[in-house]
Amino acid sequence: MELRFTPAPCRPGEKIALAADGGASLHALDAGSLEAAARLGAGWTLAAPEAPATTLFRVSGRAWREDAEGIARSCPVLEALAPVQGGVPRTFLAEKRGFAAAWVTLSDKGALGLREDEAGPLIGRMLGEALPLALCGGYLLPDEPALLRALLSDLALHQGFDLVCTTGGTGLSPRDRTPEATEKVLDYLVPGMAQAMMAQSLQATPRAVLSRAVAGVAGRSLILNLPGSPRAVRENLAAVLPALGHALAKLGGDSSDCGEG
Repeated sequence: MELRFTPAPCRPGEKIALAADGGASLHALDAGSLEAAARLGAGWTLAAPEAPATTLFRVSGRAWREDAEGIARSCPVLEALAPVQGGVPRTFLAEKRGFAAAWVTLSDKGALGLREDEAGPLIGRMLGEALPLALCGGYLLPDEPALLRALLSDLALHQGFDLVCTTGGTGLSPRDRTPEATEKVLDYLVPGMAQAMMAQSLQATPRAVLSRAVAGVAGRSLILNLPGSPRAVRENLAAVLPALGHALAKLGGDSSDCGEG
């Protein structure tokens, strides 16, 4: 997929929005590339057609901004991976070369800075070892269902992440409401994944029956609830990792036969 825009000058690591109306500190999108830009979600990469192996930008997500008429528009945010000179309209080749994943840690103490988040980064490492990831990042929230529901909706339905894993809030404590918040976002459940995680956990402890974790799909994003402890995260995620790549490919539109694997 190709799109044409006038890049703003940027340094590696700098994140700048791509918008049709241009403006200060923005990449100015050509009007003929509006449809292509609307497809760009987290993890897509952009390169010059004459050097497709050299990635110049990565889509870190999407942002809402007001245009000149005061109307809110959703636009991709491009993170520069190499120095880019601006001011000249150019054509870029946009590709999706891997999956975009995010983890969300639910912890009141963690959100207050009273506890180090070990489970979230563990999810990132395990996913990075098992999947071809184009982008992976994390978020830390208190155990507030409304905040989680809003973030899951944004990551899955707006930002375009392929996979979102939550950790924490799946038990019986009064503030454990991760499954309820997740189900309000999902289009449908994937019960086999929750069952596989339960079976794996029961081999480690009979208390696993207290988990209420769910797995399901929102838009084209897979959302998985994982427990809060690093040990339980490792056990549960390991149970579904062998199927994750295939699941994400199918959600992304892969039309090949499933077969056995």
